[in-house]
Amino acid sequence: MTSLPHPLDHLVLPTINIALARERLGKLGFTVAPDARHPFGTENACVFFSDKTYLEPLGVASQEQCEASFIEGNVFVARDQAYRFRVGEDGFSAVVFGTNDAVADDERFKAAAISAGPMLDFSRPMKMPDGTETVAGFRLAFASDLRSPDLLAFSCQRINPLPTDRGVLERHANGVSGIARVAISATRPAAFRSFFEEVVSGPKVSEHSFGLTVRSANADIELLTPEGMEAFYDLRVGNEDPGLRARAILFKTRDLSVTSSHFAANGVTYTRKNNRILARLAPEHGAVFAFEEIA
Repeated sequence: MTSLPHPLDHLVLPTINIALARERLGKLGFTVAPDARHPFGTENACVFFSDKTYLEPLGVASQEQCEASFIEGNVFVARDQAYRFRVGEDGFSAVVFGTNDAVADDERFKAAAISAGPMLDFSRPMKMPDGTETVAGFRLAFASDLRSPDLLAFSCQRINPLPTDRGVLERHANGVSGIARVAISATRPAAFRSFFEEVVSGPKVSEHSFGLTVRSANADIELLTPEGMEAFYDLRVGNEDPGLRARAILFKTRDLSVTSSHFAANGVTYTRKNNRILARLAPEHGAVFAFEEIA
C-alpha cells in the first residue's frame, strides 16, 4: 500500500523580536498564541489554523544560550543563526512537514545525502488562552541541499501532541482558515525536484512554465523561477542566487472582503494581483503574505 506524502506542518519565520512579530501579525488580523520559549535559547509566538498548519515566528530569547546550543550541535539553532547572519533578522527560513516517524525520515535523508545533521528531541511548556498549561514534545529530522544554505526543511513528529481543541487560537479576524501554498524561488526549479521528493516523501510533482508544483498531503509547495514569483506574487527577485529561498505564503480565506476590510481598518498597506490580496509581513526579506478565496 502506497503511503501518502507528508503534510505541511508549519513554517518558520525568523523575526527580530517576538513582540514586534506579534504586533505585525495582529495588525494583519491573525490571532497569536502566548509566547513560548525553547530550551535552547529561541522563542516563538505561533499562529494556528483550523487546517492544523501553523506559522512559527521565531525570535532569539538568549543569544548566549543559542551559541551554547550551536556548539553542542543543535541544527535548528545553528541554521537559524546562519540565516540571520546571511539574510537578516526578519525572513522565512524553513518549511516543516508532519511525520509519524522522524527516525525513518532521518535515515532516508542520510541515504539520499541530504541530511542537515543530527536529529533533535525536545519538549517545551505551552500556555493555552484559558491559562492552562501543557507540555509539547517534538522530534525533528533535518534536511538541506548544499546548494541552498538559506533554506532548511525538516520533519516534525509530535511526541506529546499539542491540544486538539485550539478553537480560540484558530479564529482569525482576517478570515484565514489555513495555508494553501508555499512559494520558494529558484532560478532552476527542476534541479531541486529530487530534494523535495525525498523531504515530502513521494509527492506528486507537476512541471509548468514557471517551475514545479510539489503536492504534499494538504498544501502545495511551489518552486518558482523569478518570472513565476513576479507573475503570481508580484515579487521581483534577482537571478544572482541560484539556490532555494522561501518567499511567500498563500493563505486560504472564505471571503476576501473580510480580509480587505480588516486591512483597511488597521492601515495595512496591500496590493491586488489577479484574485489575491498581497501584503508584506516585514520589510526587505519578510515573507509575502497572499490571501485568496479558497474553500
